[in-house]
Amino acid sequence: MLKIFNALKNIKETFKTFFLNKVYIYVCGITVYDICHIGHGRTFVVFDMIIRYLKHIGYKVKYVRNITDVDDKIINRLIENKANIKIFIKRMIKDMHSDFNNLNIIPPNVEPRVTENIKIIIKFIEKLLLSNHAYISSNGDVMFSISSFKKYGQLSNQVIKNLKSYKIKKNKNKKLDFVLWKIQDLKKFKSSAYNYNFLWKSPWGIGRPGWHIECSALSYKYCGNLFDIHGGGYDLLFPHHENERSQSSCFLNNDKYVNYWMHSGLLILNNKKMSKSIGNNYSLKQAILDYDPETIRYFFLSSHYRKPLIYKNDSFKIARLSMERLYYAILNTKEYNYDNKESKYFEKKFKKSMDDDFNTPKAISILFDISKKINIEKKNNVINANILATKLKFLGKILGLFFLSSDIFFREYNFKVYKKRISIYKINILIKIRNFCRKKRNWIKSDLIRNKISSFGIILEDSYNNTFWKINN
Repeated sequence: MLKIFNALKNIKETFKTFFLNKVYIYVCGITVYDICHIGHGRTFVVFDMIIRYLKHIGYKVKYVRNITDVDDKIINRLIENKANIKIFIKRMIKDMHSDFNNLNIIPPNVEPRVTENIKIIIKFIEKLLLSNHAYISSNGDVMFSISSFKKYGQLSNQVIKNLKSYKIKKNKNKKLDFVLWKIQDLKKFKSSAYNYNFLWKSPWGIGRPGWHIECSALSYKYCGNLFDIHGGGYDLLFPHHENERSQSSCFLNNDKYVNYWMHSGLLILNNKKMSKSIGNNYSLKQAILDYDPETIRYFFLSSHYRKPLIYKNDSFKIARLSMERLYYAILNTKEYNYDNKESKYFEKKFKKSMDDDFNTPKAISILFDISKKINIEKKNNVINANILATKLKFLGKILGLFFLSSDIFFREYNFKVYKKRISIYKINILIKIRNFCRKKRNWIKSDLIRNKISSFGIILEDSYNNTFWKINN
């Protein structure tokens, strides 16, 4: 039985859905003011893994992941670079999709953009004003009143009197009140490098929505007034999710509209969280150029999703070696769609690990247990080796692994990683010539060719009917 850690209650709870066999999940998406870094990759690989497992155990999943395409950071970046809004945002979204596709991340069912949903955001704010949960400040901004929600601070487990405001402004009734709608100074706006695509008419004047209100409005529009999982990175717990929960609870008159609040741990680089805003990041695009995407995905899943993940210079190299061990086990095996007692035993252990709040490190250790047994059985019992190899791939794919063929994983991507100065075509020709020499029992020439191939850093491994090669790490 699946158990999930619920940040609101700070405990693991047995997973129950609002609606039978259907899971509604909303995850806060990217603010597209720059390309994604590996911290973003970690977050969205984690929720991709969660969605894959929910589907595996029989749930139908509606996955909503928003795109923040209007924000102070985006506007500032556009002003700095004198960029065209539409072209810039289109490029950022395209780059994000490319990175996520490379990591084998399943696209969401719905991917709403803030700029395409202004009407529902305005209606949301109007209701908060009518119910006295919001007010119009002295400068015209619409503000949420945190004193109107008695459970403010409950999600992030904080006491209000100990909290400090991120931005102290005179127009706030209380220091922690936050903006729902920003009124724009048109004189200042006209003198800037960006245009009116970032402004909308509202009952309170021309402006744009605040950050927190967008997720409340979009989750309500696409998931309804009750949904099962709200997710995001741990850095969103406060203030974003705390503020979002407050305004949604007031809008719906129900503070239990979400069953489970889930957060992926931060990715740590140079003893600091991965963040574009402080310049502490390693882009996903560069990581995918430097390494293969499956290695990167494996690294993200190698630690429990709720724990911080520390990136070091050799992290991806170590992850690569681990993935090579798994791929090596399934090398030269055949699909064998039959379960025996042993394969069922491994699958049961895998499921038990995943049912314990998606314990991927434990689940991955089961994959290595299977791979060890496969390597033994390749010599003793080929049929059992094939059964276990089929099971290994099946379980790995639940985590989104084994999405490359062995040839691509060991060959094409190895060349990209280690940059050897020899073509795959040339290696394959040399292997064919060598195998012909071996067939003719010309061992001297066969050994000369092996030595030639070895000089390029290539290891050859001969089986009874094939020759396999890989890079010598």
